[in-house]
Amino acid sequence: MSDRSELRIGVIGAGGRGSLAAYAHKPEDGVRLVAGCDTSPAALEQFKSKYGPDAFVTDDYTELLDCDDVDAVFVTTPDFCHEEHAVAALEAGKAVYLEKPMAITIEGCDRILRAAYERKVKLYLGHNMRHFAVIEKMKELIDQGAIGEVKTAWCRHFVSYGGDAYFKDWHAERARSTGLLLQKGAHDIDVLHWLCGGYARRVVAMGGLTLYDRIDNRHGLTERGDAAFVADNWPPLSQTGMNPVIDVEDVSMMLMHLDNGVYASYQQCHFTPDAWRNYTVIGTEGRIENFNDAGEGQVWVWNTRRDAYRPVPDQQHHIPPRQGSHGGGDPRIVAEFIRYLRQGGSVATSPVAARYSVAAGCKATESLRTGSTPMDVPKLDPVLDAYFRADTR
Repeated sequence: MSDRSELRIGVIGAGGRGSLAAYAHKPEDGVRLVAGCDTSPAALEQFKSKYGPDAFVTDDYTELLDCDDVDAVFVTTPDFCHEEHAVAALEAGKAVYLEKPMAITIEGCDRILRAAYERKVKLYLGHNMRHFAVIEKMKELIDQGAIGEVKTAWCRHFVSYGGDAYFKDWHAERARSTGLLLQKGAHDIDVLHWLCGGYARRVVAMGGLTLYDRIDNRHGLTERGDAAFVADNWPPLSQTGMNPVIDVEDVSMMLMHLDNGVYASYQQCHFTPDAWRNYTVIGTEGRIENFNDAGEGQVWVWNTRRDAYRPVPDQQHHIPPRQGSHGGGDPRIVAEFIRYLRQGGSVATSPVAARYSVAAGCKATESLRTGSTPMDVPKLDPVLDAYFRADTR
């Protein structure tokens, strides 16, 4: 990064998820978006319109990385591009905000980490759920000992928008996503790891493509699918304009044994009528659970005994809504990234954790597709592990 006082940022993947970078653009505070890259001319026009006529735009990310005017980049391209774009940015000496999942293979993650380590360039991972108010409260209570020592946990993930967001474009293809147990589950695996205080060392999974392969209405190979959520696309089998290739699972479930002895599980379904994640963590002295995950919600704790259903918990924590996209997680994670670039210090997200969420998701997907064969999750190089853990609180 340069020594100038103004922090200048580029966005690789300016359309779509690239809108996240808008939270960083605060010229009054010395932070400015100055360059955008995308393969969509409309996205580039919008970028220039929003950030001024002097903003540099291109459809070639190498041209953006050649700009001496750019100190750091957001990499918000499709998942199968993360490895290529992040490694190139790091090798160009640009600090990187990398959207989750880190990559679609374990080898890709390790290559990114190696590039950041060798160039000593800052790498920040976009696991914004660590900045959701509900998740922060659960982590706080667990760390305070509200349920004693954590022993087991699970997550039920209801994805009402699955048919719109994941089966009409590249997400539906193994070659471009590995699978939704990785692509969509990376958030939840990371949160389970975080709440439980360890990383999966062995996984086993089961699941299948149970519904969306039955829909014959597909868009053309050269057409772009419409991933917009439409409430009237219900029931799920009434969906139209599906991706021409669909070979990822729409129902997945995995079991994890963590390196600290905790047992955890994750379940994902892409044709539910509602959308949220329910995390349950049980310890030696109680149970904690959330109701709603983003926006206004509740975190409940039970830690007295009764031999019956208890609809009223011992502790009930109301979580008010926050402003900003993804339940307020996006502006908070971008603010932390900017602070990290300017001041350093510890951060809530972790390149090591992001790598292990991908590793667990990849090995679970392999297990699912090989008759539920148990799989060991490969460990990260100890040198890289120690280097990147230093900045994680």
